[in-house]
Amino acid sequence: MTRTAQAPVDRRFIDRWSPRSFTGKPISAADIMSLFEAARWAPSTSNTQPWRFVYGLAGSAGFEAIFSTLVPFNQGWAQRASALVAVLSATQSVAPGTAQAKPSPNHAFDTGAAWMSLALQAETMGWRTHAMGGFNADALRLQLEVPAGFAVHCVVAVGEQGPRENLPAALQEREVPNARQPLEAMVAEGRFRFQA
Repeated sequence: MTRTAQAPVDRRFIDRWSPRSFTGKPISAADIMSLFEAARWAPSTSNTQPWRFVYGLAGSAGFEAIFSTLVPFNQGWAQRASALVAVLSATQSVAPGTAQAKPSPNHAFDTGAAWMSLALQAETMGWRTHAMGGFNADALRLQLEVPAGFAVHCVVAVGEQGPRENLPAALQEREVPNARQPLEAMVAEGRFRFQA
């Protein structure tokens, strides 16, 4: 499938997609840190930076801890990822000039911006990412010893894209970039004009 833009945009936004086929190529500590460095510079409410990442490189105990919490469907393909990253966020923050932590209503929004920064950095370095909601959040919290006060959002597989033949037959058909809804379905001027 060829992805086309309705308005001028840098190609990396269109070319980024979430494959499931990975080669298993190891990712270096320097490369994985570059992904987190990109995320570090994402915008956040009052510069509170609520995002937290816990990762494991393939073959490590950390990888196995995160992998064990994935649903079987995701385990089937994520086993060849180079790294797995749990994306978390602090649900409270201390605003500049204050000393008391308060609920942070934008923690998930800000963490989404950090995740996208990570994904785009991966693309520029020749790595691919695939975020997953199919995991047991309670088990992940337990495995990674995530305390109360932190939300668990997703698990991201990072790796070098492999051939679709690495996947089971049923997934090979789906191993293509997908389309998007048209701009008109998500953008309106002046007032809400969308279908429910």
